Amino acid sequence: MATFLPRLVFPTLDSLPRSYFLGHHRAGLNKMKTMLSSIDLIIECRDYRVPLSSRNPLFEENLAGRQRLIVYTKQDLGSEGRDSDKLREATIRHFHAPTPILFSSHRTPRSIRTILSFARSHALSTNTLTGSRMMIVGMPNVGKSSLLNALRQLGVHRGKAAQTGDQPGVTRKIGTTVKIIDATDTEQGVYLVDTPGVFVPYVPNAEAMLKLALCGSVKDTIISPTTMADYLLFQLNLQSPGLYGEWSPPTNDVMVLLAGVAQKTGRLQKGGVPDFDASALWLIQRWRTGHLGRFVLDRVTGESLERDHLEIENLSGSLSQARRLGKEERRQRSKARHVEAG
Repeated sequence: MATFLPRLVFPTLDSLPRSYFLGHHRAGLNKMKTMLSSIDLIIECRDYRVPLSSRNPLFEENLAGRQRLIVYTKQDLGSEGRDSDKLREATIRHFHAPTPILFSSHRTPRSIRTILSFARSHALSTNTLTGSRMMIVGMPNVGKSSLLNALRQLGVHRGKAAQTGDQPGVTRKIGTTVKIIDATDTEQGVYLVDTPGVFVPYVPNAEAMLKLALCGSVKDTIISPTTMADYLLFQLNLQSPGLYGEWSPPTNDVMVLLAGVAQKTGRLQKGGVPDFDASALWLIQRWRTGHLGRFVLDRVTGESLERDHLEIENLSGSLSQARRLGKEERRQRSKARHVEAG
């Protein structure tokens, strides 16, 4: 039997949508700017599985002037505590110093206590009479609301204050202020403001768009499920083909894998034909929930962080151009739909 050789490069897809900057993203960002004068700390959430791709320069540009804590959420979905995971985290911390960095999972009380401890210490340094107010921001579906709920539950022992969901867009406007630490005789209370996820105006890198889609930062209707599943297969093969061995032998052909998934899970159409889209979405959801390997999609090294930083700096200097590119892309997609309908 021939030795299986995985793809080392995923084919470039120039036709892939590069924009998901919606109206409520713009409105939410504008509202955040008006609230800055009453905010002591910005807690920026990024997805642990895509630490480079889930960075949004809009926050640094529009919410400057406030101390920032970066929290890499969903650590439990991208790390198994391996040496390589610890090295990656150390690399990220070193690169962003002196900006404080925390890695967290809303399911892990220990990591939530660490964030609460940071918030308490920061509140003590602000010395206000009305309590410390913090704002949680991030790309769509990076886990902001889940983190807020976990902080509230552990901090003041109260139930959910923010809605959560598998798809982006559950939080569409600025939420009410939520208490996460009670005031005492010696300490002030700490309050957190939930915000809608804000996407970048334009994603210059097609593979970064695939990564964000795979992690759920854009709705599953924006990019073909089979295309996302193909990219997932590419990443799975780089880790271990055995991760999907229950449904298929090692393969670079996503249709072979999806046919196996359809047969094994009963996702079949009339006549026993595999439902490829349904099988693709099921497979993607398995990975998103940590049942198909726990690994990071971005390659994180000191060099890649520096390269990403430079790319973001260039993008930050031309965000208006990025917005125009995004707007033009949406116009072209709309025009194409009308032509097809006609």
